[in-house]
Amino acid sequence: MIEINDRRVKGFSLIELVIVIVIIGVISAIAIPRLTRGANNAAATAVKGNLAVLRSAIETYRAEHQGLYPTVAEVAIQLTSYTKINGTDPNAKHDVANGRVYGPYIRAIPVLSVGVRKGSKGIGADDAPGIGWIYSESAGNIFANTNATEVDQDGASYNEY
Repeated sequence: MIEINDRRVKGFSLIELVIVIVIIGVISAIAIPRLTRGANNAAATAVKGNLAVLRSAIETYRAEHQGLYPTVAEVAIQLTSYTKINGTDPNAKHDVANGRVYGPYIRAIPVLSVGVRKGSKGIGADDAPGIGWIYSESAGNIFANTNATEVDQDGASYNEY
């Protein structure tokens, strides 16, 4: 039998364990909302960054193609392939002899990281399955394919970036 006064008895009391659990709970209550807010902010930052890359590629295309924007039907191909001065004849190879010297302006179309179309990377004039980005050929504008109710943590709609 072990006596109460025996100095070899070791362990934590119930009060010590409860105090440790309370401290862990307080730390969790502080840390989890910050981590969640950081994840939401990361998605918004990704959308802004992807839009900046796409808009830059579209403007570079326009500068090299006599002021013409990529066509809505072939915008993805025209931005990721070599083309002629008029934007036609996209080909995977740089071919000076056949006039394919312009582009590519972007390696791949980025994936939309927010909203109901999350994971989509298609570009189109209107909303449809697989369309992550809405593009206007006449003005060269491109936006995230989200609705007005899909907003970032500051309340700004993703489709207004």
